[in-house]
Amino acid sequence: MYNTIWKYTALLFFIALFLGCNKNNRMFSAPYEEGLPPLGIEINPTDKMQPESGKTGVETIMRIKGLDKYKDKAIIRFNGEKAQVVELTADYVKLKVPPFASTGVLSVAIDDIVFFGPQFTVLGNVSIDQTFQVGVGTNNTVSDVLFLEDGKMIFTGSFTNYNNKGSIRPINRLVRTFADGTYDASFRIGTGANNSLNSILKLGNYYFLAGSFSGYGQRNSDISNLTRIYTTGAIDTMGIKPFRRPGQSDTLKYYPTFNGGFDGNIGNIYESEGKILATGNFRYYIHRTYDKPNRLETRDTIILDSTEIRHVARLNLDGSLDKSFRFGADGKAMAGGNGAVATVYHTSGALKGKIVVYGSFNRFDGQPKGYITRLNADGTLDDTFNPGGVGADYNVSSVTYNSVTDKYMIVGDFSKYNGVSAIKVIMLNANGTVDQSFQAKTFEGGSPFYAMQLNGGLIVVSGDFSRYSNIARNGFMILNPNGELNGDYNTSGYFSGYINKVVETKTEDGKRALLLMGFFNRFNNEEVHNLIRIKLEQ
Repeated sequence: MYNTIWKYTALLFFIALFLGCNKNNRMFSAPYEEGLPPLGIEINPTDKMQPESGKTGVETIMRIKGLDKYKDKAIIRFNGEKAQVVELTADYVKLKVPPFASTGVLSVAIDDIVFFGPQFTVLGNVSIDQTFQVGVGTNNTVSDVLFLEDGKMIFTGSFTNYNNKGSIRPINRLVRTFADGTYDASFRIGTGANNSLNSILKLGNYYFLAGSFSGYGQRNSDISNLTRIYTTGAIDTMGIKPFRRPGQSDTLKYYPTFNGGFDGNIGNIYESEGKILATGNFRYYIHRTYDKPNRLETRDTIILDSTEIRHVARLNLDGSLDKSFRFGADGKAMAGGNGAVATVYHTSGALKGKIVVYGSFNRFDGQPKGYITRLNADGTLDDTFNPGGVGADYNVSSVTYNSVTDKYMIVGDFSKYNGVSAIKVIMLNANGTVDQSFQAKTFEGGSPFYAMQLNGGLIVVSGDFSRYSNIARNGFMILNPNGELNGDYNTSGYFSGYINKVVETKTEDGKRALLLMGFFNRFNNEEVHNLIRIKLEQ
């Protein structure tokens, strides 16, 4: 009886399933509907515009067949900016290059269908300086530059190659060039640094290097992110007789002469009252003792001593810790920040010796701080910087200062500064108050990462944004002092990557120029690698 009921139930189930499937099949539409009819548009992206370059306002012709049938729908853009159609036929279209157009490909949109055409080069006041002979550049980040008295430059970073000169023997994180950017092979760094170099400083007859590394040249250990080298490129070492038990030989061993460093990354080093000011994301100062026994009295012993000091510290020229700076009467160091930090140091003027500290902290030296603060030359908090204010409401990722204009440019993830609306970029006066004359516009498609005001007032901004104030700008732009896009300096095309340093300089023929350093691979639609110089006409 049980089996009969089960079989009957199963039969009804399969019948219902079959009927249900048939019903569903009758309701389904065909899996692939007939495609949209072809538009009959013919365009060849490899064709050249006639002319293929020109300034904004010039007229140029693009060959395209069949567009006349869609003249009421078609929207043509120069790298994102809508063009004015002067003439449209069955075989071509004549266009006027619109204001704020930039170098890039033309696009034709008909409803939601987009065709890509040839490239048009918009001529303007910004271009890559071809007299700067960096060739293929570097294979990784460029972080800092030191200008020498003879016109040469030393670059530091994370690279192991410079213009393919390191293809046989790597150029590890340090390179010296002539004024025109060509490689200087006389700078003998040996194997260089074994990890990134963030900052370089010349003090006396030495170069000091800082970053995140533990070895340089023939010394592949005993360095804690900071060392000293001769101006020839070789590391400065000293001979030490390590501790030996009775009967063991007294062979000299060589160690770095500069005996001091830190347990974490050093972002910047500066000269401060003839000493070395180091800033970064470290917690402990490190010092080594080479000629004393440890508790086990083992041979070749090295004793590491550490002193807690966070983020900002000063060293004497032999590497010893300067405890007159950022240490209290109780012998303890000041607290530093409760998050990551970066710094800007004032080298001249009324602010000389002061240090702007910014990052992801909201407390510094035990005091509430809105992701940015300033220290006096003695390392104490500077109460004259933005007195009574609350600072930014979120992380500050970049700060630059121009001593000519006496202004700071601040970039980050914030939306307010001291209660004032400030979307990602703001200008500050020397005392930290907001300069209301600058008003940043809306960013689309990404964010700014870096901003710097030039001596004449123009402001360079880079990031991964695609539009600014509803105008197509692909990651790089130059603004007027009030935050408006400058019409003469924004014709350059696609930029990809990030800039971490801009230096005002000159071309070989004396024209105004900017040295750009960072980690980027395209500028004005051209392939570049982390280091270029651009010309600014007028």
